[in-house]
Amino acid sequence: MKNLTHFRKLEPQPRLSVVGAGPGDPELITLKAIKAIASAQAVLYDALVDTSLLEHCSAHCEKIFVGKKPGESHSQSAINALIVEKAYALGHVVRLKGGDPFVFGRGQEEIEYAKAFGLLTNYIPGISSSYAAAGSADIPLTVRGVNESFWVMTGTKTDGSLTEDLNLGLQSTATLVILMGMNKLGEIAQLCQTYGKGDISAAIIQNGTMANQRIGISTAADLENMAKKEELCNPAIIVIGEVVSHAKPELWKKILKQALL
Repeated sequence: MKNLTHFRKLEPQPRLSVVGAGPGDPELITLKAIKAIASAQAVLYDALVDTSLLEHCSAHCEKIFVGKKPGESHSQSAINALIVEKAYALGHVVRLKGGDPFVFGRGQEEIEYAKAFGLLTNYIPGISSSYAAAGSADIPLTVRGVNESFWVMTGTKTDGSLTEDLNLGLQSTATLVILMGMNKLGEIAQLCQTYGKGDISAAIIQNGTMANQRIGISTAADLENMAKKEELCNPAIIVIGEVVSHAKPELWKKILKQALL
């Protein structure tokens, strides 16, 4: 990062808005988020952001992709530095992130970094895929008389291992929502069986809330096999719990039909 004296300061106070773009469907962004995008001099956006949202940018706004896709990846340190650089050069920077920036989105890290360089900061929540994707499959995360809570957890920690919170969750009646867990389906299925939850209902929702949404349901023990059979992949969330029995009826009819073959 350059010294701050190298930056041309056009506004009395450069600022950062960390904005949630929602779960995928571009119509599920908040009005406050759209207003922030419209007022930005620069928007740094991720791979999971629907690019139609950039149509809300002003004509002079600089739009910068900083997500991850095959052959292209931006480190968090590089993104942090770019936020500060653009804020001092242009004024208002919007960091547009899929879902909610404070739910496994590293939004807090970016805000703390920006504050250290004197930027004013603002957080605008987004609808999280952790519950919106399940809802789009007709799966409620809580049902009276069935469960008293739901747990949202990452499937893969920074060291690449499966989260230990899954062990705790499987000892409760809570609905378990696992983000970033598609590469851990085998381990998840085995752990469910270890805790006697192999027969509990489970679902995988890919591209939740979007036009190309795809859903698969099975028992928890059969998650990996089901994902392969249905060709489900990232971006997707995993839901484990009795609430999955409320999933779209046509999915259960499909399962029943396959069982009778």
